[in-house]
Amino acid sequence: MYKDLFIDVETFSSVDLGDCGMHKYVESKDFQILIIGYAFDDEPVITIDLSRGDKMPEEFTDALYNPDIRKNAFNAAFERNCFRRIGMDIPIYDWFCTMVMSAYCGLPLKLDTVSRILNIKDKKLATGKALIKYFSCPCKPTKVNGMRTRNYASDDPEKWEMYKEYNVYDVLSEREIHRRLEKYYTITPFERSLYILDQTINDRGILIDKTLAKGAVLADQGYTERLLEESRRLSGLDNPNSVAQLKTFVQNELNRAKDINDPNIVLGSLDKEQVKELLKKPEVKANSRLNTVLSNRLGLGKSSIKKYYTMLNAACEDGRGRGFFQFYGANRTGRWAGRLLQLQNLAKNHLPDLEYFRSLIRSGDWETLELFYGDVADILSQLVRTGLVAPEGMVFSIADFSAIEARVISWLANEEWRLEVFKGDGRIYEATGARIFGVPIELVTKGSEYRAKAKIAELALGYEGALGAMKRMGGEKMGLSDAEMMGVVHKWRKANPRVVALWRELESAAHDSVKYNRKNIVTCRNIEFDCDGEYMTIKLPSGRRLFYKGPRIAPKGTRESLFYWGMSMETHQWGEVETYGGKLTENIVQAIARDLIGYSMLQLEEHNYPITMHVHDEAIAEVPKDGNEDKYLENMIILMRRSPEWARDLPLNADGFITPFYRKDD
Repeated sequence: MYKDLFIDVETFSSVDLGDCGMHKYVESKDFQILIIGYAFDDEPVITIDLSRGDKMPEEFTDALYNPDIRKNAFNAAFERNCFRRIGMDIPIYDWFCTMVMSAYCGLPLKLDTVSRILNIKDKKLATGKALIKYFSCPCKPTKVNGMRTRNYASDDPEKWEMYKEYNVYDVLSEREIHRRLEKYYTITPFERSLYILDQTINDRGILIDKTLAKGAVLADQGYTERLLEESRRLSGLDNPNSVAQLKTFVQNELNRAKDINDPNIVLGSLDKEQVKELLKKPEVKANSRLNTVLSNRLGLGKSSIKKYYTMLNAACEDGRGRGFFQFYGANRTGRWAGRLLQLQNLAKNHLPDLEYFRSLIRSGDWETLELFYGDVADILSQLVRTGLVAPEGMVFSIADFSAIEARVISWLANEEWRLEVFKGDGRIYEATGARIFGVPIELVTKGSEYRAKAKIAELALGYEGALGAMKRMGGEKMGLSDAEMMGVVHKWRKANPRVVALWRELESAAHDSVKYNRKNIVTCRNIEFDCDGEYMTIKLPSGRRLFYKGPRIAPKGTRESLFYWGMSMETHQWGEVETYGGKLTENIVQAIARDLIGYSMLQLEEHNYPITMHVHDEAIAEVPKDGNEDKYLENMIILMRRSPEWARDLPLNADGFITPFYRKDD
């Protein structure tokens, strides 16, 4: 009996995979599986050329339906949905994803990159992109190609044979990656259940309000053209969206205002932040023409409005968008990443009456918005969330954890005063303000300077942040000097000695593990460090491990530092990354928070709360609109407040609300 079946397919669809997503790509009426490459265990790869009339061998179809044989693929969701599209619906729990396996082991999500990093023998062939474009995508009809709209195997038999060879090497590389990693990768039952739930959520999808999205697109087009025309008229530029042209105009206007080049103004990319700073300058405020052109640039630059276009692109035949979540997308912590709509990065809404503004956009009356509100782009940006709606007869029940990272770090460090706050009213900003500034908690109220400083401190300092972190969180914008901010840093650390000790404990354990190839170094809450020379791993309370590839200790300045190979957050490239106690703390805290929302999602699904979305520490489920909505929400919150056995003394809290469309709570 075979144990593993390794599969890779090549396909055709006229739908753009990058713009519309895998589910809509597969749903296309002209979708086809062209080639199937497969191999059992360590046997040779077999190619099925469906495009040229090959039939699927019985041994292959029998294995697909055999639950005792694991179906393995890199991004298994694609192969699974391709087979489902042609009537072969293989259950999710039969599929195992080598891409997730790679991410779990701290590697990237691209097959060719993983192949290169692991230096595997049978690497993915570099010819793939050109062949995919030639055979798997529509082509432009020309006289040279006989006005055809796609290329078939018969149009270039030599290239077709290369495509089949490319497919073979994909199977070989996927299998070799699987074999290389399986000695490290032992998935826990919890993690396996989460993967299956993730696939269920992605397949379930989210209903898109296409009327709103279409109205927003029309409003954006009309408003954009009006702003461009106004900027052309005022500036004399052919294209006010051109950074080069706009910089020349802005500099000329500034020179005219001061009659000299202002050495304090260096025009860069004229991005949102620089334009906002320019608009604050007296010489810009006094120049109505320049002020209007720069203000228009802000209106033209709202990237969030592009999400309406994505909604329409991603909407399947039933109106639902699918495939918005990437399991283990953040391979340092295991958090989900967004795909297509990027739900983890939506603009917030502060409008007082979302229903009213939605109705204007749905009816195409954006001129009224501009007349009474002015900034149409800002309204459209705030309404993006509301483009995701519950079906008729249903509403969204939305619940999210309260201050989850602050609770987790308090629990890890066993910082008792913080834990007492979270066992009580949970007002950590107020409690922190009272503690670090030595004032009665009654004085630390919303809007007070004490609370504002305490909030920045809480957001900036938990992971060994200092002056730079205070600035990034808004300390300078509050008017605080460097000395004042450093004063807050020292006071916060003095008030949280066990958190500070946590940074040191984790860094020391990591260094000892790597320097001496030590195993089973146990720290707080049974977090365990191991190193075998190739990986340093951190075992979390849930049993899951975090992986750090190629760790080494090396001098940096006057101290030793820990380095490993991973994806740089700054460059988004694979390379050597430095880490330290505070960063390790952040990784562990965020990973535990991810495990907690994962546990809650499994509980919700088990109790008949079908999840359609989850964003950071928030879960969104569709529930009936039958008069019992408040009861559904109450039960949902109760479920989310339950801690798993491995964190039974962690004081969780959650809150939520009912809504017909997605939004942030008032």
